[in-house]
Amino acid sequence: MSLVTGTAAIAQEWPAKPITFLNPFPAGGGTDAFARPLAAQLTEQLGKQVIIDNRGGAGGTVGASAAAKAAPDGYNWFVGATHHTIAPSMYKNLDYDIEKSFIPVAMLANVPQVLVVNPQKVSARNAKEFVELMKKNPGKFNFASAGSGTVHHLAGELYKIQTGTFITHIPYRGAGPAMSDLLAGQVDLEFDGLATSAPQINAGKLVAIAVGSKTRNAAIPNVPTFVEAGMPDYIVSTWYSLFAPRGTPKPIVDKMIAEVQKALNTPKLKAIWAANGSEIPNLYGEEFGKQVSADVKRWAAVVAKSGAKLD
Repeated sequence: MSLVTGTAAIAQEWPAKPITFLNPFPAGGGTDAFARPLAAQLTEQLGKQVIIDNRGGAGGTVGASAAAKAAPDGYNWFVGATHHTIAPSMYKNLDYDIEKSFIPVAMLANVPQVLVVNPQKVSARNAKEFVELMKKNPGKFNFASAGSGTVHHLAGELYKIQTGTFITHIPYRGAGPAMSDLLAGQVDLEFDGLATSAPQINAGKLVAIAVGSKTRNAAIPNVPTFVEAGMPDYIVSTWYSLFAPRGTPKPIVDKMIAEVQKALNTPKLKAIWAANGSEIPNLYGEEFGKQVSADVKRWAAVVAKSGAKLD
């Protein structure tokens, strides 16, 4: 049997057992908001369970390292995020390379960042009031992030650069724990992905100051953009993605791409994505890989300009 025939046969038999999606952030964060519904849909389509394995820590790099070392057999996959294109500029001793250690499979979702405040802690109700409050009280307020070196962190640093304000950064081990403390009033505000914030905004538990997309988002249509608030260059989003460990057979990767495309076009997932503030990105394989490379360069420039460091 030739190698080509052999890998084709493997793909035809795949999957023969449960599949693992390693999520490098704690349960309850933005990654989970998309990974879990997708896993459930793929379980239905493939007839084998797709399991989510949450392994948080170090801005998603602990899980990424584990995923890079996982067997490239078609049963181990990595649910990455924009954060992993920031990590090369923040962590100097990574034992994996987001561009070389993985095969890009699909951008699963693309969600704008939103500035949310605990209304009991922050009196501002719009972008003008917020920036005035921050300027009058440098260092008094703090913002939560999903961890140092995540897009949540750099969204805050970018805001501070563009507004000339100082807000203290409080890193957490994922968006879920950060959101819990924001709701409890342990921190004042957060630059968060809309996936975790939209339900809290719509329930009236948090106040959204502005959203980091070019145009208003259907999940929170009454919330203005930073562009509308006079910050035309403040465009920040978080994408979530699927990668395979380098060496995973191409026929299996191609089959997973087809299954993900099918899943993302189901009415059920389209509705969940819309509720979480994301459209279907429709970016797969090599084209998604080009986006990864472009973002590595973009965030390296932001890190250099902001002087952001790991806390």
